[in-house]
Amino acid sequence: MPANSKYLNQSPWQQFAKISAGLIGGYIISALLHLCLVLWLPNPKEVLITSIYTIFIVWGALLIVPYLFKNGWKAWILYIIISIILYIIYYLGNQQNPFV
Repeated sequence: MPANSKYLNQSPWQQFAKISAGLIGGYIISALLHLCLVLWLPNPKEVLITSIYTIFIVWGALLIVPYLFKNGWKAWILYIIISIILYIIYYLGNQQNPFV
């Protein structure tokens, strides 16, 4: 049964915003989250080894989130804010422990 057309997004810019936010923004957030986990957890080697699998799982979940928004650009704004926060946390944590 095909989808009802009133629920589908008609604007190609909104479709582009949602797809790009999910692909690019989701990957950036999942990578930064795992970089922060390396600083937070006691054994960073285990995080790096398992990050191959968990980045893909987190990225898959973050790929779906922009489709919950009506406006894809709001998803981009949310992902950029989360990325900035995670980067600041990583930067400040890496300043305290520069040998990680």
